[in-house]
Amino acid sequence: MSARHRLRSLGTFVLLNGLIPIRTQPLYLVNLLASPLSFLFFLTVVSHGRLIGFGITGGLILTMLSAGTGLQSDLTHYRHDLKFQDVVVASPVEAPVYVAGMALSELVYSIPGLAVFVVLFVVDGFATPTSVAVVVGVLLLVWGFATALAFTLATYFQDVRETFMFSPLISLVLTVLPPVYYPLSYLPGWAQFVARFSPTTYAAALVQGSVGQATVSLSTAAVDWGILGAVTAALFLVAAFKARWKEP
Repeated sequence: MSARHRLRSLGTFVLLNGLIPIRTQPLYLVNLLASPLSFLFFLTVVSHGRLIGFGITGGLILTMLSAGTGLQSDLTHYRHDLKFQDVVVASPVEAPVYVAGMALSELVYSIPGLAVFVVLFVVDGFATPTSVAVVVGVLLLVWGFATALAFTLATYFQDVRETFMFSPLISLVLTVLPPVYYPLSYLPGWAQFVARFSPTTYAAALVQGSVGQATVSLSTAAVDWGILGAVTAALFLVAAFKARWKEP
């Protein structure tokens, strides 16, 4: 496949699974914002506005995570219900191009929801050259490991209904229990230890540190970046070697 055909394939997948759904099913955008805005509202009410900043930074992470993990439902639907993946397998389109195109489509579909939190981020005075660079880097890594995880899981699911079981569990483990919407110091010692097994703990620590919500040293930040990058790379390797591109 030539580079031109790869780009055309990417554009086709983005149009098919990203742009067209925005135009034909705009209510899904409301669903995308439901969880992060609910957390933001809850934190604002309970803390009397003191934790609204954590709600904004946590909303950015959760929205980008959803853009990655949402891929498992779409890929499972295309693979089993529409048999679309069989068509792709029989075509000249390679697996990385298909996955990249579908992942980009999820990202494009999430842009309107992400824009809401970007505006709140700027209005709340968090936007500086350093914080923007950190947030962009963190969100790309979160999107990357979530996409790799979702793709791998989707190749093992036998029915789209299985994703309805795993999605809440993934959300619980990666966004509800870890300190994405609150400082790590709010947890007791044993819970802080458990939270460090979630990559979103390190993502949140980097974002919170970049906007002054938490004190992060250069050495701690380097460790956080290293762990987040290592998790992302590891999940990409798992996707590359363990995902089922073709039916067994």
